[in-house]
Amino acid sequence: MVRKLSITAILFLLIATGCAQNGSKNDVINDVQNNNFITVNQRNDNSNNPLTGEQAAMHLVDLANRIPDVKDATAVVAGNYAVVGIDVDKNLDRSRVGVVKYSVAEALKDDPYGANAVVVADPDIVERLREMRRDIQDGRPIAGVMNELSAIVGRLMPQIPYDINTDESPNEQNEKQLPKGEKQQLNNIQKEQSKQQ
Repeated sequence: MVRKLSITAILFLLIATGCAQNGSKNDVINDVQNNNFITVNQRNDNSNNPLTGEQAAMHLVDLANRIPDVKDATAVVAGNYAVVGIDVDKNLDRSRVGVVKYSVAEALKDDPYGANAVVVADPDIVERLREMRRDIQDGRPIAGVMNELSAIVGRLMPQIPYDINTDESPNEQNEKQLPKGEKQQLNNIQKEQSKQQ
């Protein structure tokens, strides 16, 4: 009895499954006959064709020039890093120049070529970047340009965030610099202060 019931249930499931598939086949046939096609928009994001340094620099210049108050821009790209120089009106006050620089940095941060860019607005550095760009276009060896670029960035950003050692607390770093007698004295003072709280 149980066996007959099991066989009947299995046959019922097979028939029900077969009918369900048949209905979906008819739906596909009806869609094709009624021309219900799905249009797919494809775009080429050039992820397989990375830009050259010169093309990336032009791309960053274009992005920077779209920001209000940027009169002109220049960029030098070296590998994954870039320095973008912007010209602003000389009559803008410093706080407004800072806002413009921040706006340019915001425009570049989501761009794969501008994510690691340094934005500068100092007229002397911007002019030097233009000269470096001309040197690159004239075929000057990239090693000299890289040295000069690293010197500029080193003056602008003396401490790079990812170089900071966060393994030790500032107190531990300072205590290592103290002579032993002063270190013990500091520990005693800290213990006394913690008892008072």
